[in-house]
Amino acid sequence: MAHEPGFAKGLSIGIIMDGNGRWAKKRGLPRTAGHTRGAEVFRDIIRYCNELEVACVTFYAFSTENWSRPMEEVNGIMKLFGEYLIMAYDYQKENNRVVFLGDRTALPAKYQAQMNDIEEKTCGNTGTVLNVAVNYGGRQEIVRGMQILARRVQQGLLRPEDIDIETVSGVMYTAGQKDPDFILRPSGEHRLSNFMLWQASYAEFVDMDVLWPDFTRADLDRAIEEYNTRSRRFGGI
Repeated sequence: MAHEPGFAKGLSIGIIMDGNGRWAKKRGLPRTAGHTRGAEVFRDIIRYCNELEVACVTFYAFSTENWSRPMEEVNGIMKLFGEYLIMAYDYQKENNRVVFLGDRTALPAKYQAQMNDIEEKTCGNTGTVLNVAVNYGGRQEIVRGMQILARRVQQGLLRPEDIDIETVSGVMYTAGQKDPDFILRPSGEHRLSNFMLWQASYAEFVDMDVLWPDFTRADLDRAIEEYNTRSRRFGGI
């Protein structure tokens, strides 16, 4: 697709991949079928972000609250995630840096080892940063960060009065990364659902009435076009 120069170059985008279950239900399929299709869309959209020279894209794959879903669905999502981990090594060839956000200790030890290995192998890549949020919650991320800072104060490594916005940002999972310019939520919902609460403080919000398994490159173009019309004042005039 033809774009104006700099159409999406350097953007940081957060994506809440929503609507997999509803997509499957509309077609009389098990919810896992929606997640399978959604994973295919995920792989295409990250490739497209590479082509657009997006700086960073964060996908909300599995929240801390998603464990409460039916066990069959949770098991299906975890199986898909395991398959994704094998394919994720391909992103090394595409110069992506891959980072996993969230508490990985709840995941199988095999997955944890693969996640660590992928992060290590791609840490020097200079293309689009691919963040995958798994067993992730924005409130939980902030609590974890506060615990890290509290231990540093307790150890005498940090004074409470020296804690500022940069200090807190430095203990988030996304330390050193650009905060999202906009958060995209397909499926017609209008909420953050505990996603990137610290990082999204000045992000624009773009919602679209399309279920994630139906999401296309053209939809991402439309979302970016919408963002590009926004005037970001960061509290100024």
